[in-house]
Formats: sequence, C-alpha cells, structure tokens
Amino acid sequence: MSDEVVFYHNPRSRAQMAHWMLEEVGAPYRIVPISFEKGEHKSPEFLKINPMGKLPTIVHRGIVVTETGAIIAYLADAFPAAGLAPAVSDPARGAYYRWLFFGAGCIEPALLDRMMKRPDVEPKSALGYGSYEDVLNALTSVLQKGPYLLGEKFSAADLYVGAQLNWAMMFGAPGLKGETVFDDYIARVTARPAYKRAAAANNPAA
Repeated sequence: MSDEVVFYHNPRSRAQMAHWMLEEVGAPYRIVPISFEKGEHKSPEFLKINPMGKLPTIVHRGIVVTETGAIIAYLADAFPAAGLAPAVSDPARGAYYRWLFFGAGCIEPALLDRMMKRPDVEPKSALGYGSYEDVLNALTSVLQKGPYLLGEKFSAADLYVGAQLNWAMMFGAPGLKGETVFDDYIARVTARPAYKRAAAANNPAA
C-alpha cells in the first residue's frame, strides 16, 4: 500500500497547520484543493470522507483522519523517523499528550472566545479552559522553562501550539505580541525550514 498522504486542503483554513506538519515529517503527500467558494467542502463526495465538511482532512493507507490535533498526532506516529513525538515508553509522552490536548481543548476555544468578544461565562469552571488569562498563564509558565513545551526538544505539540499562537498574534489577540516569552517562542518555531516551506506554499505572495 502506498505511503502517500492524500491531503484535502484550502490555504484559508486550519489545513495550514497540517501542511506544516507534512513538511516536518517528510511524508509523501498529494494535495487535493477544496474550494470554499464552490462549496466543495460540502459536496456529497467530500462529505463521504468527512461528514463535518471540515479541513484539514487526510487519508493515509486507507485511513481517514480529521481534526487538526489528531492529524498532527497521527503523522508524528506514522512517520517516527522525524522524531516529533516521544516514544510511548518515554516519560515525556505524558507531557506531550498534555500540551497537544491543551491546544485543542483550551487554547483554541479561549482564543476564539476572546477574539470574537463572546460574553464571559460564570462560573469559570463551566468552561473547559477556565479563563483566557488562565490559558496564557499556563503557557507562560511552561515556556519560561523552555525553549519548547517538552524542554530542549521541538515536538509536534510545539507545532500545534505554536501555529495557534502565531495565528492569534497576527490577528491581534491580547496578551501575546510584545510579551517576550511568546515573541521568542514564535520566532523559534517559525524559523524552522518546514514552516517556511509550508508558509510559502500557502501564501505565495509572501
């Protein structure tokens, strides 16, 4: 069976994160462009693959994987030579899972709620992430020990969290840009050649 990853992609989506990950692991991949303007993400053909009609979506060895965090985690394990995930027996595996799930369960909803100015929910415990400030404080705490989430070694968790924070910075999320701990972290992760290749492919004008 071919090891090629079929990558359903639109550059104006979270698929940019999966694109970066594909470049990091060195996976052979084929892009299938999906046009939002033409409604291709809601076409019967695509909904058979991903009933949510969302990007990114990949198919690898006949396996469909959706959800950005899941795709990043899957690719790290499917292409272990890249060294982007601690082995199952490695004690660092727990922290790796922690920050991957923190990205999906805390960072993304906290950023979107704050940037879209959604009303605060009380009590804070009703939200899985507590508060926006709680999320930033947790990230500050781990990144001050850095340089990466797992210490000295860049992992797929950094790719996921770094991509989210970089996006949030570009759109002016409060408490990020201008804070040394976040500025330095984003500078480190976006200096990676794989990031630059994916970014150039997704935004040729840049």
